[in-house]
Amino acid sequence: MGRSRDKSVSPSATADIARRDDGPVDGKPGDKDAGDDKRGDERLSSIGPGAAKAAGEEPDAKPADAAGRQSSIVLVGMMGVGKTSVGRRLAPRLGLDFRDADEEIERAAGMSVAELFERFGEESFRKGETQVIDRLLKGPPIVLATGGGAMTIDATRNIIKARALSVWLRADLDVIVERATRRNTRPLLKTGDPRETLERLMAERAPFYAQANITVDSAPGPHGRTVDRIEKAIASRAHASGGPAS
Repeated sequence: MGRSRDKSVSPSATADIARRDDGPVDGKPGDKDAGDDKRGDERLSSIGPGAAKAAGEEPDAKPADAAGRQSSIVLVGMMGVGKTSVGRRLAPRLGLDFRDADEEIERAAGMSVAELFERFGEESFRKGETQVIDRLLKGPPIVLATGGGAMTIDATRNIIKARALSVWLRADLDVIVERATRRNTRPLLKTGDPRETLERLMAERAPFYAQANITVDSAPGPHGRTVDRIEKAIASRAHASGGPAS
């Protein structure tokens, strides 16, 4: 985006990104669009978890917590790996609603993730992302696709570990580069060579992704193949543990 804008906002500018009833957040960009930014923050507070659909799959295909209750599935991994596409197909198989963390933020803010990065910076965005994920995982079970950097944040990672079964969708660099560069809306690929950036991010983030409960390699071809792999991995985990796949 060609705008030149003062980005020196307070890191707390989006700290209340997911609070439903709070008033305006602290910190305003020092330009004429401060009112728009304030309204964007207020819109972000409208996010809610949504209701889960009735279960309809075989019991051993459903992840559950230690008490036998169905738990959420959180998809983690690099940008471009297919978390949203796979998640939309996985959710109905498990009888759950699907949510995309980035889409929830964008819908409430009335602006894109790229715009939020530009106006507030990545640090503030990540704080808001943590609160969005916290809110979504407090509600009924869902399938949730997260942003590529979500698992690198301690608070976010701890929330996911405590409340959901996490699945790392893994793919090699060539696949990720091809998929992630199909559109030019990804903030972290706006500068420099996209392949070099993605290679660096993969190396930095892999140790965090590896903390997921399950690792599934993204299958070539239709996303349904990857969904099949995830379902099998969930069932195998439950069988191996002799109980719920949590």
